[in-house]
Amino acid sequence: MSKIKSILMVCTGNSCRSVMAEGLFKKYLNEAGMRDIEVVSAGVMALDGLPPTDETIEVMKGQGVDVSGYRSKRLTADLINKSDLILTMEDIHKAFVLRIDPMAEGKVYLLKKYGANDMRRYPKGDGVPDPIGKPIDFYRLSFEIIKEETKRIVGLL
Repeated sequence: MSKIKSILMVCTGNSCRSVMAEGLFKKYLNEAGMRDIEVVSAGVMALDGLPPTDETIEVMKGQGVDVSGYRSKRLTADLINKSDLILTMEDIHKAFVLRIDPMAEGKVYLLKKYGANDMRRYPKGDGVPDPIGKPIDFYRLSFEIIKEETKRIVGLL
Protein backbone atom coordinates (compact mmCIF):
# COMPACT_ATOMS: atom_id res chain seq x y z
CA MET A 1 0.00 0.00 0.00
CA SER A 2 1.20 3.48 -0.77
CA LYS A 3 2.16 5.93 1.93
CA ILE A 4 -1.02 7.49 3.26
CA LYS A 5 -0.82 11.02 4.67
CA SER A 6 -4.52 11.86 4.98
CA ILE A 7 -7.62 9.82 5.81
CA LEU A 8 -11.21 11.01 5.42
CA MET A 9 -14.00 9.25 7.33
CA VAL A 10 -17.51 9.61 5.82
CA CYS A 11 -20.99 8.90 7.17
CA THR A 12 -24.38 10.58 6.85
CA GLY A 13 -24.59 13.44 9.35
CA ASN A 14 -21.05 13.55 10.76
CA SER A 15 -22.39 13.41 14.30
CA CYS A 16 -21.89 9.74 15.24
CA ARG A 17 -20.02 7.10 13.21
CA SER A 18 -17.47 9.19 11.35
CA VAL A 19 -16.78 11.23 14.50
CA MET A 20 -16.10 8.00 16.41
CA ALA A 21 -13.89 6.72 13.59
CA GLU A 22 -11.92 9.97 13.38
CA GLY A 23 -11.36 10.02 17.14
CA LEU A 24 -10.30 6.38 17.28
CA PHE A 25 -8.01 6.66 14.25
CA LYS A 26 -6.28 9.65 15.84
CA LYS A 27 -5.90 7.77 19.13
CA TYR A 28 -4.53 4.56 17.57
CA LEU A 29 -2.25 6.36 15.10
CA ASN A 30 -0.83 8.44 17.94
CA GLU A 31 -0.28 5.33 20.07
CA ALA A 32 1.50 3.71 17.10
CA GLY A 33 3.76 6.77 16.73
CA MET A 34 2.24 7.60 13.34
CA ARG A 35 1.68 11.30 13.95
CA ASP A 36 2.20 12.33 10.32
CA ILE A 37 -1.20 11.06 9.14
CA GLU A 38 -4.04 13.59 9.20
CA VAL A 39 -7.54 12.26 9.92
CA VAL A 40 -10.73 14.21 9.28
CA SER A 41 -14.39 13.33 8.90
CA ALA A 42 -17.45 14.62 7.08
CA GLY A 43 -21.03 13.71 6.33
CA VAL A 44 -22.86 13.42 3.04
CA MET A 45 -25.90 15.17 4.54
CA ALA A 46 -24.21 17.05 7.36
CA LEU A 47 -24.98 20.58 8.39
CA ASP A 48 -21.78 22.46 9.14
CA GLY A 49 -21.00 23.31 12.75
CA LEU A 50 -23.15 20.92 14.77
CA PRO A 51 -21.75 19.03 17.78
CA PRO A 52 -21.70 15.23 18.02
CA THR A 53 -24.66 13.56 19.67
CA ASP A 54 -24.56 13.26 23.45
CA GLU A 55 -24.34 9.48 23.04
CA THR A 56 -21.30 9.77 20.78
CA ILE A 57 -19.59 12.02 23.30
CA GLU A 58 -20.38 9.59 26.12
CA VAL A 59 -19.22 6.46 24.28
CA MET A 60 -15.98 8.12 23.20
CA LYS A 61 -15.33 9.54 26.68
CA GLY A 62 -15.40 5.93 27.91
CA GLN A 63 -12.39 5.31 25.65
CA GLY A 64 -10.53 8.39 26.82
CA VAL A 65 -11.30 10.34 23.64
CA ASP A 66 -12.93 13.76 23.97
CA VAL A 67 -14.98 14.67 20.90
CA SER A 68 -17.16 17.27 22.65
CA GLY A 69 -15.47 20.12 20.80
CA TYR A 70 -15.90 18.52 17.38
CA ARG A 71 -18.16 20.28 14.87
CA SER A 72 -19.72 18.63 11.83
CA LYS A 73 -18.60 19.22 8.25
CA ARG A 74 -20.39 18.58 4.98
CA LEU A 75 -18.54 16.40 2.50
CA THR A 76 -16.97 18.52 -0.25
CA ALA A 77 -14.94 17.92 -3.39
CA ASP A 78 -12.02 19.67 -1.67
CA LEU A 79 -12.05 17.20 1.24
CA ILE A 80 -12.16 14.30 -1.23
CA ASN A 81 -9.30 15.69 -3.31
CA LYS A 82 -7.08 16.31 -0.27
CA SER A 83 -7.50 12.75 1.03
CA ASP A 84 -5.28 9.80 0.21
CA LEU A 85 -7.75 7.31 1.69
CA ILE A 86 -11.51 7.68 2.14
CA LEU A 87 -13.35 5.24 4.38
CA THR A 88 -17.13 5.17 4.40
CA MET A 89 -19.61 3.59 6.79
CA GLU A 90 -22.05 2.36 4.13
CA ASP A 91 -22.24 1.76 0.37
CA ILE A 92 -24.46 4.84 -0.06
CA HIS A 93 -21.66 7.01 1.31
CA LYS A 94 -19.15 5.50 -1.10
CA ALA A 95 -21.56 6.13 -3.99
CA PHE A 96 -22.00 9.74 -2.84
CA VAL A 97 -18.23 10.30 -2.79
CA LEU A 98 -17.94 8.90 -6.32
CA ARG A 99 -20.81 11.09 -7.56
CA ILE A 100 -18.93 14.15 -6.35
CA ASP A 101 -15.59 12.92 -7.72
CA PRO A 102 -15.49 9.82 -9.95
CA MET A 103 -11.67 10.06 -9.90
CA ALA A 104 -11.75 9.01 -6.21
CA GLU A 105 -12.53 5.42 -7.28
CA GLY A 106 -9.12 4.05 -6.29
CA LYS A 107 -9.08 5.60 -2.83
CA VAL A 108 -12.61 5.15 -1.45
CA TYR A 109 -13.57 1.99 0.45
CA LEU A 110 -16.05 0.77 2.97
CA LEU A 111 -14.43 0.82 6.41
CA LYS A 112 -15.01 -2.92 6.84
CA LYS A 113 -13.58 -3.80 3.43
CA TYR A 114 -10.36 -1.77 3.30
CA GLY A 115 -7.45 -4.19 3.28
CA ALA A 116 -9.67 -7.12 4.31
CA ASN A 117 -9.15 -10.33 2.39
CA ASP A 118 -11.84 -12.49 3.99
CA MET A 119 -15.26 -10.99 3.32
CA ARG A 120 -17.00 -13.91 5.06
CA ARG A 121 -16.29 -12.28 8.39
CA TYR A 122 -19.21 -9.89 7.92
CA PRO A 123 -22.32 -12.00 8.44
CA LYS A 124 -24.32 -8.89 9.41
CA GLY A 125 -23.36 -6.89 6.35
CA ASP A 126 -20.62 -4.63 5.13
CA GLY A 127 -21.86 -1.41 6.67
CA VAL A 128 -21.62 0.08 10.13
CA PRO A 129 -25.15 0.53 11.53
CA ASP A 130 -26.30 4.13 12.02
CA PRO A 131 -27.05 4.73 15.72
CA ILE A 132 -28.67 8.15 15.32
CA GLY A 133 -31.87 8.34 17.34
CA LYS A 134 -31.29 4.97 18.98
CA PRO A 135 -30.43 4.04 22.58
CA ILE A 136 -26.86 4.28 23.91
CA ASP A 137 -26.42 0.50 23.60
CA PHE A 138 -26.84 0.80 19.83
CA TYR A 139 -24.12 3.47 19.82
CA ARG A 140 -21.88 1.04 21.69
CA LEU A 141 -22.56 -1.64 19.06
CA SER A 142 -21.57 0.71 16.22
CA PHE A 143 -18.60 1.89 18.27
CA GLU A 144 -17.30 -1.67 18.77
CA ILE A 145 -17.40 -2.32 15.02
CA ILE A 146 -15.58 0.95 14.31
CA LYS A 147 -13.03 0.21 17.05
CA GLU A 148 -12.22 -3.23 15.63
CA GLU A 149 -11.88 -1.92 12.10
CA THR A 150 -9.79 1.15 12.96
CA LYS A 151 -7.34 -0.97 14.99
CA ARG A 152 -7.09 -3.41 12.07
CA ILE A 153 -6.49 -0.65 9.52
CA VAL A 154 -3.89 1.17 11.63
CA GLY A 155 -2.03 -2.15 11.67
CA LEU A 156 -1.96 -2.07 7.86
CA LEU A 157 -0.56 1.47 7.54
